[in-house]
Amino acid sequence: MNYLFIIFYIFLIFQRQIELFVAKRNEQIVRKEGAVEYDREGYKYIVLLHAGFFISFLAEKMLLNRQLNNYSVILFAVFIITQLIRYWAIASLGKYWNTRILVVPELNLVTNGPYKYIRHPNYIAVIIEIAVIPLIFSCYITAIVFSILNLVTLRRRISIEENALKLLK
Repeated sequence: MNYLFIIFYIFLIFQRQIELFVAKRNEQIVRKEGAVEYDREGYKYIVLLHAGFFISFLAEKMLLNRQLNNYSVILFAVFIITQLIRYWAIASLGKYWNTRILVVPELNLVTNGPYKYIRHPNYIAVIIEIAVIPLIFSCYITAIVFSILNLVTLRRRISIEENALKLLK
């Protein structure tokens, strides 16, 4: 396993841990404001999907000795752009960003930042990210399998989220 992969993988895990910390903090804040959680039972599938993604990515890289893709520089640039979009979306939601579907009734729907242009910019970024991250290291199986699983999961999640957001002004 090469050092570039190890550094990238550790960065991704560290990044996700920070995001989970922020999500938990935000969850506590909005629950105090009366947030209602939707699809609590379905959340475990999101967690399993993302945990499985990281396990699959690591396993495919190690077991199949995957190397950097010939287009890794372009794919890494797409990854960076995707991160910028994702963090712009997260910053725009502020304390209302979460990994769960938590809605504070009677608040206005966020329509600033990327939400001014796209309904679910964070999900679009995650879709791209789940495809691009493994492709950087030629992990085609992980890219294909988890892109499909992610699309199925997000289709369900977005439907539930849209119904929950109808409560907002």
